Amino acid sequence: MCCKISLRYVLQFAAALCLASSVSVHTAAGSVGPAVVAKADYHLWPGRLDTAGGFDRASRAAILEYSLALQEMGELSDADMLAAFHIRSVDRASVKKWLGKERKLLLLNYRLASEDCADGDWTCTGNVPAFEDLLQKARKTSLGMPRNLVAWRDNFDGFARTYVAEQLRLAALFPKVSSEIELFGDDELNGDALDDRKFFLTFDDGPTAVGGLTESTLGMLRDSNKSAVFFVLGTRLQDRLDKSSAAALVALYKNQCVGSHGWKHKSHAKWDKWQESIKRTEVLLKTTLPPDVVVPLFRPPYGQRRDDSGVFFRAQSLRVALWNLDSQDWNHHVDADDVVNRMIELMLIKRHGVLLFHDVHPKARVALPAIFKALGNAVEWEDCHSLAAMQ
Repeated sequence: MCCKISLRYVLQFAAALCLASSVSVHTAAGSVGPAVVAKADYHLWPGRLDTAGGFDRASRAAILEYSLALQEMGELSDADMLAAFHIRSVDRASVKKWLGKERKLLLLNYRLASEDCADGDWTCTGNVPAFEDLLQKARKTSLGMPRNLVAWRDNFDGFARTYVAEQLRLAALFPKVSSEIELFGDDELNGDALDDRKFFLTFDDGPTAVGGLTESTLGMLRDSNKSAVFFVLGTRLQDRLDKSSAAALVALYKNQCVGSHGWKHKSHAKWDKWQESIKRTEVLLKTTLPPDVVVPLFRPPYGQRRDDSGVFFRAQSLRVALWNLDSQDWNHHVDADDVVNRMIELMLIKRHGVLLFHDVHPKARVALPAIFKALGNAVEWEDCHSLAAMQ
């Protein structure tokens, strides 16, 4: 019965996904994106999230429920995934590695969230030396869920299974199709190694034309006293430079960080000119913006890069900077409220990481102030310059 329920969720996810084209239209003009994406309503949780204790309690509940979804979906066979994801092969080693890493992170995050547990709190348990202990606790709490939380549980349950399906598909395709799901080496980063409650903001694909969404996004960050890394496309930066000035760009990105997204929004795993794309963009960045703004980070479009590119990046003194919290703000089936709910639920599960947004789409400038308000001082938003120094 368990596996049938899982397959129903994953088939529903895959049916609307258009798997062959969903990657290629990720940020293209007029892109639609998968119609089925992990969504939730965090307001169904009755407690506050803007204090350390409130955040931890909600985090414990989310981790417990998510562990059940992870275990259930992880039991899908290769045949199930082939049918559900419309892919030609499943890299079982990659799937197994991702599931193991996710279980390890969940166990660690539950322990971190439980450091100040109160007696009698249903989200708390005793010692959890292994993931199986976490699962055992999760099964008990899910069955005995307080009545006022049943609606939250059912809503979160659908979110968790759909999100795991998103990630399982990426894991099944890796490394044949590279993505943020896994690193190729220690030279790359994705946010998983950050300290508890630490988060970075990142934006891809800009800048927009003068007076466009990049300005309003930066204005929102200034008003919120936050910084972010903007991974810019060389073509768009050059166009902006041609139509304004270097001084205007310096003023635009003041107190922020700028990294490379390559010259064009094109997969750097299959493009024969990928090295030229990176070198050309780096020259433009370093001749246009001051050293305290440019960070030695490269974010590959779609997260796709070559598995043997580490030598090149080391020679260029660059690091590949991925993410582990995807807002899906580029997706036309996702509105600003969906972004708020999705990111808050993921932050409760992950407890640290690098958030992916796009300053060429309007949702982040609306969603982020709501996220900042909902979480208050329960988390820390790191200065963008620290991302390049992350170990």
